[in-house]
Amino acid sequence: MIKALILDVDGVLTDGTITYDIFGRELKSFNVKDGYGIVRALNTGIEVILISGRFSSIVEKRFRELGVTRIYQGVSDKLSLYQEVKRELSLNDAQIAAMGDDLPDLPLLKRVGVSGAPKDAVPEVKVAVNFVSRYPGGKGAVREFIDYLIKEHVDET
Repeated sequence: MIKALILDVDGVLTDGTITYDIFGRELKSFNVKDGYGIVRALNTGIEVILISGRFSSIVEKRFRELGVTRIYQGVSDKLSLYQEVKRELSLNDAQIAAMGDDLPDLPLLKRVGVSGAPKDAVPEVKVAVNFVSRYPGGKGAVREFIDYLIKEHVDET
């Protein structure tokens, strides 16, 4: 049974585009369906964890408002952080799912119980995961993965 979900940000919760306004401020767009999926996961008892290689205050703001409390940004070694979080939550690999889109996500995706990728993930990731969404990153891929996890890997009773 899945008890935690780890999500990458850029390319998974966004379409991977990094946009700056004329003042140098970073802009990001998030899909409301993905947001609802995250709230649904939290309400089902799944701990949602964000691990991103980049730092963005926008990510912090958006996901705190959805109720996500474990937000790790600027992480170069996602697997080491995964081991720490797994110990903190007293979980094993089989109880954790993750979604990523690019090569830095592969070590983590190969370790968890259920792994997923957006439709536009790099080929090496798509062949390594259990679930490939019909949707690209930032366009509902996370929502589809969460719906799948709840249906197939969570006991809602």
